[in-house]
Amino acid sequence: MAALAWLLIPLMAAIGAGLWGSWAGRNRKAAGDGVELAGYTRFREAMEKAEAMEKAQAREKSHSDAV
Repeated sequence: MAALAWLLIPLMAAIGAGLWGSWAGRNRKAAGDGVELAGYTRFREAMEKAEAMEKAQAREKSHSDAV
């Protein structure tokens, strides 16, 4: 009987490992990167717009300094 009790320990460990493995490997339905990518796109567009405005202001200043 004691031998059966000692055999139950690895059996329970194997069952636990199997359950954990199936839980860890499950197919998660994540929202995806859409929100992050949209935010990055807005950030990049804002930076490009700011850069274009700075260039335009620099051109206007250099043009007004030349006149």
